[in-house]
Amino acid sequence: MSQDTGISTATLTDDERGERLAALQALIELMRPSVQSDGGDLVLLKADVESGVVEVQLQGACTSCAISSSTLEGGVERILKGRLDWVTEVIGGVDDADSSTSVQIGVGGWVPRADL
Repeated sequence: MSQDTGISTATLTDDERGERLAALQALIELMRPSVQSDGGDLVLLKADVESGVVEVQLQGACTSCAISSSTLEGGVERILKGRLDWVTEVIGGVDDADSSTSVQIGVGGWVPRADL
């Protein structure tokens, strides 16, 4: 008796894998300027295009930012899952090794206008 887990056992062709990876990289590149404008960066660490698990990392000012987890969950994960139907999970974190630089970069990222 076999159990239906809902997971497809079909494997992708090399072309399909390449297309998925290219679409993922293009989408990451589309999101990066927004993160970079605040002194951070978004890096693709790993992608399993068969299972749909993607691992990303926030770097730079993002490592000291209080809303970096919101950026990962509410922004990056939502966009990747929304635009790439094969993405099932987004694993994210921050680059802790970059914290001394990020504190310097991240300070004063938002400055209110004096004329308001």
